[in-house]
Amino acid sequence: MLNSASEVEFSEEKTTEEISQLSSLALSGDTAYSEKTSTGLPEKTGYPDSVYIMAANIFQGIRFEKSPEKVLIKYRNEPLPSSTESEDESFQRLSYELAFSALKFQDILEAILIDSYIFPSTTIPDHLNSLIIVMLYDFQDRKFQARLLSDNEESIVEVVEVENLLNSFKTKLAAALARCRIKHDALSIYHILPETVRNQELRASTLPLYTWINTCKISPEEVYHSLKKKGYNKVKSVLHIDNKVFAVDQHCYDVLIFPFHLKSDLLNTDLFKDYKLVFQDKSRSLAVHSVKALLNMDDDILMVSTGSWYTVAHMSVLTNNNTSKIFVCGVQSQAKDPDLKNLFTKMGCKNIEILHETFINLESKDHRLQKVKVILLLPRCSGLGVSNPVEFILNEHGDTGLLKDFSQGGPSEDKLHVLAQQQYEQLIHAMKFTRAQAVVYCTCSVYPEENETVVKKALEFQDHGTKVQSYRLSPPVLPLCSLKEIHLSTDKFFRMEPSEITNGCFLSVLTRERDPSETVSVKDVLARAAAKGLLDGIELGKPSKREKKKKSKMSLPKSSTSDSSSIQMKIAEFLSQETNVSAHQSGTLTTKTSVPQKSTNQVGSSSQVRKSNKPTTNPLVPTFMKNTSPSRPCERPTNFVRPRPEDRMIALKPVEIVLPPVMLPFSSPQRIRSQIATQHFYCRWVGPKTVMPGYLPTRSIPRRGEKPKENLPSSLPRRPRPWL
Repeated sequence: MLNSASEVEFSEEKTTEEISQLSSLALSGDTAYSEKTSTGLPEKTGYPDSVYIMAANIFQGIRFEKSPEKVLIKYRNEPLPSSTESEDESFQRLSYELAFSALKFQDILEAILIDSYIFPSTTIPDHLNSLIIVMLYDFQDRKFQARLLSDNEESIVEVVEVENLLNSFKTKLAAALARCRIKHDALSIYHILPETVRNQELRASTLPLYTWINTCKISPEEVYHSLKKKGYNKVKSVLHIDNKVFAVDQHCYDVLIFPFHLKSDLLNTDLFKDYKLVFQDKSRSLAVHSVKALLNMDDDILMVSTGSWYTVAHMSVLTNNNTSKIFVCGVQSQAKDPDLKNLFTKMGCKNIEILHETFINLESKDHRLQKVKVILLLPRCSGLGVSNPVEFILNEHGDTGLLKDFSQGGPSEDKLHVLAQQQYEQLIHAMKFTRAQAVVYCTCSVYPEENETVVKKALEFQDHGTKVQSYRLSPPVLPLCSLKEIHLSTDKFFRMEPSEITNGCFLSVLTRERDPSETVSVKDVLARAAAKGLLDGIELGKPSKREKKKKSKMSLPKSSTSDSSSIQMKIAEFLSQETNVSAHQSGTLTTKTSVPQKSTNQVGSSSQVRKSNKPTTNPLVPTFMKNTSPSRPCERPTNFVRPRPEDRMIALKPVEIVLPPVMLPFSSPQRIRSQIATQHFYCRWVGPKTVMPGYLPTRSIPRRGEKPKENLPSSLPRRPRPWL
């Protein structure tokens, strides 16, 4: 039991009234902040005993140690005995949040204990001091109100003893808190914190919730329908909306956004209980979608320092329709394998393989990693871009020591240098995998030392002596949805600054430069097409240079000319055939129309030249085509037959011949007929019945079987002909 000393007597009534006023002032100040930051949240009633014990042990490991001459309260390193309930995820989250809050106010809480005469007026075992700190923070956060206990909850002796002690000093603790606020000229103790920490807490209380859809178990349309049945409406933005709404993310098509206050309601739905919707920070979804954009159907993936296993599951869901395999390294304890496999089975993930080696110890020649084409690197970072450090620690398996950095608004320079060096070593090692073609590097940090500096340094000092091509910085493969994102990505990095709608994120994509020797030639394309049966009847040329090197191992068809001369010969042969066909066609048409041979040759050569040019489109220019479709109103000759080569089949495309508009300035119909015949038109123009002033006269094409009219007007205006 605690040996409590007699409480200090205050004889003067004025002093008692002052303490009462200070106590009231402390309560009102904390109430104002609580109402500002916790609108809509139920009034706090305390935690279970097991949460206090676990929070005390966490605080014991992350507390700030002071020099011996400044030590006011001594702590011991041995942990308090905890129950099995501490293994529950919800209990862990509550314990970390309580320990982190106590860490932020460690100096203030210690000063309140001294000022209220709890120390040194009471003899308290040193191993309970951590428990006193975390329970004192919760006591003042509840405005010094009694804790509501559950009937079926088992009490812990240490928690009951500390709670009785704090209740006996209730008034003096409130007075000490009020004097602390007056000393710092703050409305509440929360305003004593650094501004960066206060802004971080404010964002954490309003930041939207991001979830991704597990398409292995449910389709997006089914999710929308299920949410609509539960009263949720789809909107474009969830900001400043208190209703039950959701929105689809602009960068990731399978990510949904919900307002923060709906988290407890969503957790009770079957969508989350059955892993059809999964909570996760948006930065991790951006990372896996960037990898997905770089994959082929059978490419494998290596994930490094993944943190949350939900990230691995999301990558597996996105590649569910591929033959890709996902390798996850860094799981050092094989005892976790059954739990991980059970989790992945519940989520419908089947293409995940766990590696127990650390990433640095993996070699690029590992036979298991020969098909790995993309490496996703999510290194351990300071995480100063996230708003909720507890979620970051739990979800990303981060070191609890990072909570110290969060409580002070950022890491020290030495700590930042250590993290940056680790990130650089991992990135350099990822670039040594010779079969990999891309590396995706993603952090939740806002410090350039962990982001741009690491990537640029790795690109500068990469090994250029290997036979494989070097890495280069590639533009982001994600859509840029605002001018701000475009501005932040001008140097080929994808950045998202911490804001009221999202956490901070940095993403970089490194790809290998294209090897000139591996450029796909036309002959390679033809060989692939022939292998698929798309070039039936067409002979291929001689083998490539690579196949020549293997001549000693296998026999290949010989060719007397080089690749370039063979291609040139085929082109010349094709043009020769086309010329013969055109000449034959022109001769056939000459016998039918009694046109001089000289004019026929001119048309043939003209059509041969125009086959290589794309015709222009002009509504005022009449258009004539060879082999026109039946839908065309012009008459098609029935005796026109194109000779077909006997050795092979050559597919020809219709060629469109565009001629300038024909004006009729002549008065003699005979001259008109001779002019038309010279140009080898197969249809005769018929003069318009009426001519509108200010418009060009239009010509009508005679119907089949109808004789052309000869009575053309002789007084048509004479117009210039610049094409002659």
